[in-house]
Amino acid sequence: MKKVSFHNLGCKVNSYETEAMIRQFTDHGYELVGFEEPADVCIVNTCTVTGIADRKSRQMLHRARKLNPGATVVAVGCYVQADPARCQADPAIDLVIGNDEKSHLYELVSAMESRTCDIGSAREFEEMRIDDTVLHTRAFLKVQDGCNQFCSYCLIPYVRGRVRSRDINLVAEEAKRLADSGCREVVLTGIHLSSYGTDGSASQMGPPLLELIGRVSEVMCEGRIRLGSLEPRIITPDFVSGISVIKNLCPHFHLSLQSGCDDTLRRMNRHYTTEDFARSCSILRDAYEHPAITTDVIVGFPGESDDEFSQTVRFLTDVDLYEMHVFKYSLRRKTAAERLPGRVASDIMEERSRVLLEMSARHSRAFAAYYADHPSAVLLEEIETVDGTDYYTGYNPEYVRFLVPAAGHREGEILTCLYSAPRRTFEETD
Repeated sequence: MKKVSFHNLGCKVNSYETEAMIRQFTDHGYELVGFEEPADVCIVNTCTVTGIADRKSRQMLHRARKLNPGATVVAVGCYVQADPARCQADPAIDLVIGNDEKSHLYELVSAMESRTCDIGSAREFEEMRIDDTVLHTRAFLKVQDGCNQFCSYCLIPYVRGRVRSRDINLVAEEAKRLADSGCREVVLTGIHLSSYGTDGSASQMGPPLLELIGRVSEVMCEGRIRLGSLEPRIITPDFVSGISVIKNLCPHFHLSLQSGCDDTLRRMNRHYTTEDFARSCSILRDAYEHPAITTDVIVGFPGESDDEFSQTVRFLTDVDLYEMHVFKYSLRRKTAAERLPGRVASDIMEERSRVLLEMSARHSRAFAAYYADHPSAVLLEEIETVDGTDYYTGYNPEYVRFLVPAAGHREGEILTCLYSAPRRTFEETD
């Protein structure tokens, strides 16, 4: 039996696509093995969101060649789409497959055919499919691809193309298959999830995001729904009124911020202000008792002065989010930010990142401590051994991670528990 290995880099959309590509090979008789094991085909689903992502993509491709000198090494995805010529010239890589070609991966590998497309002209959602997930309890469900925002720092619209939405009926059917396979939670994800159904195809593709969530809720009646990253502007009173009655939707909202300074947001070509973002948080907090609101922040964007960074710190202190993902600005070729003056030194970016990460850690501890007095439903997922004792890792609806003693429990079980710091274990309640 031939063997195939995969390594995934990047976002939740990439995770979904990797699962779907694995299915193509296992359906044709391949055995899936770990990336460090001998294989006939080694596939790396790449990322290009930052310079670090580019470097990791190259490292993993070269590692695949070193581990399996005789294998077919395949580079797939965003890094390939951004620079196909460089990938084709790399002696470690046998095949390069761009975005919007992943649904044909098995056929292209079988034919030893490299292929990239003009992603900017793509107007149809590339249909892929999963029936179950290696995570068993939680699955990513891709409902949208592409982005029309063209933030000045971002390469993604150039490697993912314009917004394309998935047929709402196909989304619901896949959610039903996942639920039937034992999946207890689906994460609706896309490159720009807030744009679902706005690509001029709503009459064929179904209604936008609110109705999509409702349809998935109907088939996931015994499980949870979680949302991927959202734009702050979608959080309106009407939208939140609609989602707040969907009882199996997790009150966990990742709202992209990027900066807490309006001048920086304008240079980033973000289409909202800090006031808009704060209003979105208030709307969510009015509708939910203790919603988890998380975000992304970029430090060291061109022109970010000490005063602008101080504004970001003050804003993030006031808005008091559960968690922040902090990124140091990474120059991307072909983006508008490449031409902006005022490059920030790497040591300054490092210090600003440290400040925000420490703030995020403080806020996360305070948010999680709420559950020491408020019982929470924890979905048991994977076994982790700590100091010789087996625990299930699990998350509550607000995406706080816990450890629950494994004895007497099983994967996929939902327990009502109380938080116990600092180990993040739980005591089971009646």
